[in-house]
Amino acid sequence: MQAMPSMPDSMGYDRTIAMFSPDGRLFQVEYAKEAVKKGATSLGLVYKDGVVLATVKQTVDLLVPSSMEKLFKVDDHIGAVAAGLLADARVIVKELRVKSQINRVTYEEPIDVLNLSKELGDKMQISTLYGGMRPFGTSMLLGGIDSTGAHLIESDPSGTIYEWKAFALGNGATAANKFFREKYKEGMDEKSAIKMVIDAIKKAEKIKDIPMTVEVAIIGGTKKEFKKLTPEEIKKMMWSYGGCKQSYYC
Repeated sequence: MQAMPSMPDSMGYDRTIAMFSPDGRLFQVEYAKEAVKKGATSLGLVYKDGVVLATVKQTVDLLVPSSMEKLFKVDDHIGAVAAGLLADARVIVKELRVKSQINRVTYEEPIDVLNLSKELGDKMQISTLYGGMRPFGTSMLLGGIDSTGAHLIESDPSGTIYEWKAFALGNGATAANKFFREKYKEGMDEKSAIKMVIDAIKKAEKIKDIPMTVEVAIIGGTKKEFKKLTPEEIKKMMWSYGGCKQSYYC
């Protein structure tokens, strides 16, 4: 009788989320992280008085750009940006909005960014525990301002949370994060922070019309509230620091 071909050591351990491989890996979580890497670049940066969040929108003929939401307002003082499966991100943001409003009703004050990020991590981690579920195929950056200052916090498909001064997700993350490591300086003003975010996107993505292709939101200003910039505001800001001298960028 002909012997059956040997099976890879990992075979079978990726059939369910609830089983570790012999070397301590959860393959379904690793596959979810690969889905994040296929998403368009999304990033965030902490500056002196707030946080900038940005993402690259899909540009497909006949597609209505606003239907592909990746940059979300969670509360007046908190925003989120996602990379990966946007349907998963939409469901998570819906729950974060509910958690935030429950905190306002219960304690009569806005929720802390770190507390909400823990809710985010818990939501993503619970899906790694039970058979019949799959991890969320998205990573998210939560940015906001509370009584302790400005924060930028990432949660990956495993539910692990990290706080960053500047960080990028998606297929351009390697180039953008390298740029941040080389150029980031603490105490930047808002204008410098937006410039750095746009420059990081230029490094990570080959795009021609930045004002129409890139979404930018600021959590800051005198009111310290979430504000999404219009294409006209992005273009005006790029002109102000020389980023539109080449028609390639505007």
